[in-house]
Amino acid sequence: MGSTTATALILTEEDEAKLAGEHGQGVAMAMRIIVALARISQAPRLIDISSAHIDGCLYHGQAGLDFAEKLVSLGAEVTVPTTLNVSSLDLMHPGIVRLDPEESAAARRLMDAYVAMGARATWTCAPYQLEGRPEFGSDIAWAESNAIVFANSGLGARTARYGDFADVCAAITGRAPLAGLHVTLNRVPTLELDCSGIPSRVLDTDAAWAALGFAVGRIVGEEVCILTGIDPALVDEDRIKALGATAASSGGVALFHVAGSTPEALVAGAAWPPAGVRRIPVTGSVLRAARDELTTASVADRLDAVSIGTPHFSLTEFAKLADLLRDGAPFDPSCTVWISTSRDVLAEARSAGYAQLCERAGAKLVVDTCTYLVPILSETVRTAMTTSGKWAWYAPANMGINVVLGTLAECMASARAGRVIRDESAWN
Repeated sequence: MGSTTATALILTEEDEAKLAGEHGQGVAMAMRIIVALARISQAPRLIDISSAHIDGCLYHGQAGLDFAEKLVSLGAEVTVPTTLNVSSLDLMHPGIVRLDPEESAAARRLMDAYVAMGARATWTCAPYQLEGRPEFGSDIAWAESNAIVFANSGLGARTARYGDFADVCAAITGRAPLAGLHVTLNRVPTLELDCSGIPSRVLDTDAAWAALGFAVGRIVGEEVCILTGIDPALVDEDRIKALGATAASSGGVALFHVAGSTPEALVAGAAWPPAGVRRIPVTGSVLRAARDELTTASVADRLDAVSIGTPHFSLTEFAKLADLLRDGAPFDPSCTVWISTSRDVLAEARSAGYAQLCERAGAKLVVDTCTYLVPILSETVRTAMTTSGKWAWYAPANMGINVVLGTLAECMASARAGRVIRDESAWN
């Protein structure tokens, strides 16, 4: 029988100094975890990172709070620019999240602990919408599935799948294992998805990209794919976001490429897809099937709520919504529209007048958190509509409600009617 030899991990003198506590006990604790992760990953060495995004800000229980406060008590501080993912509270709209006082207090302590370590109080799942985002080819340590896939795919930065605790340890040490998608060879597509059979008019809505993401996740799993046959004029960051977020939910996708559009595919040019990779056609009927699978409600149901902004709404999405709402028609009183976004983007949307227009129509704004993660929607909600494949994937199990996936125009028409309105021409 053959034997498998594990890769020996080589540490620098500086790595060893951090492990030995020469930079403080907080750094030593974080470094022990990074080294253990490197050994599990069979990484040959550690690499410097230029930024981090921490996912562990959502309060799930005492263990996460104890971990963060232990690091604070040991004097740990982040050594690279570090953003923070959504939390369990909306600090700008107190009372909007229905948590009991004890849980709210613990959630706030968790948020405070990460800020005490020097991270930016961004509270967003879409750090790529903020200033100072990673450059092409830079190594980073990002957590949160949609942030990971967007950084890799939309920016061409390099991050492995970092989870809670590993992310903050990388931020503190400034180091990460040379493994996974930090390795160039692991970023080459091994599968081609031919999308030339999808009509361009269908791909001209963000919801279609969410449905495409659902199909991609189901087909690809954890492979790296390249999508071909898509007009580059149809590709923008909101659509990359919609595809990636859903593909990371329905599958384990952390990186995809779009021929002629995404950064690494542009660099590779005609060399991608590589010769000999499997090719799978994806048609418009596949997208409609994905939409229908993500729709758990009957389209005849009364509509109680609309939730958009998962991942967080961008400024360009606010602009599109403002155009739809500019005629001034209000939402039906029976349907509440929720828009989740980051505090940074909300400030820009207010400056542009988009947020005020949405509020005049009756929309409610949420920051710092997300509506499928914490109790925000009314307990009487039975059917909700969304443009987000990720929200549609998680909300039924998390909240016990039925969901309809639709385009932004369908969602707004439905909110005004108080019932689900379908425009099948957008999907055919």
